[in-house]
Amino acid sequence: MTINDSIKLIAGSFVLISIILGYFVNEYFFLFTAFVALNLIQSSFTKWCLMDKILKKLGLKEGGDSCSI
Repeated sequence: MTINDSIKLIAGSFVLISIILGYFVNEYFFLFTAFVALNLIQSSFTKWCLMDKILKKLGLKEGGDSCSI
C-alpha cells in the first residue's frame, strides 16, 4: 500500500468513525469530522501533509500526490 492510498484510508476511516460517534455518543465528535476536512483542504493548497511525513517515517513507499483525494 502506498502513502497516498494509506492517507485516503486513514482520512475516510476518521470521518466514518467520527460520524458514528457523533450520532451515537456525542455531537461534539462531528467537530473531528470538520478537523479532518479542514486538514484535507489545507493540504490541497499547501501540498504539505503531516500524515504524509508520519507514514514516510514508518517506511511506507511513496505513490501519487500526498493527501490528494
